[in-house]
Amino acid sequence: MTAPRPRVALLLYEIFSPSIAAELRRRGHDVTAVAAEPQLRSMSDPELYAWATAGGRRIVTENVKEFRRLLMQEREPTGPGLLFTSVRTFPRSRRAPGSLINALDNWLTLAGVDERPPEGWLLPMDPSSPSRR
Repeated sequence: MTAPRPRVALLLYEIFSPSIAAELRRRGHDVTAVAAEPQLRSMSDPELYAWATAGGRRIVTENVKEFRRLLMQEREPTGPGLLFTSVRTFPRSRRAPGSLINALDNWLTLAGVDERPPEGWLLPMDPSSPSRR
């Protein structure tokens, strides 16, 4: 019997709708949204970074400047890291978050996701790739 593949957990930064996390959880992923948790909403970025690192959650954020600085302060990054997005690539819309949801779902289901570098950029899904709905 093969061992189950380690799962990456995500923390969606405060700008992302909790509905995105809810849909990703429906698809079987471990995703929490800052906007849905009062105790997380009250944290500063360094506190949130420490909380996510302690909990083994990779932060999904557009705030590259602040979170990259926090990552670089570590001598040797030990946490799951950062996944950067861009409003240009994934326009924020409460009515149509599908492209971001599908890209995160795809990123989470790819082999080796738990072995990726401590920071990276989320890319849009290839339109020819199958999406799980």
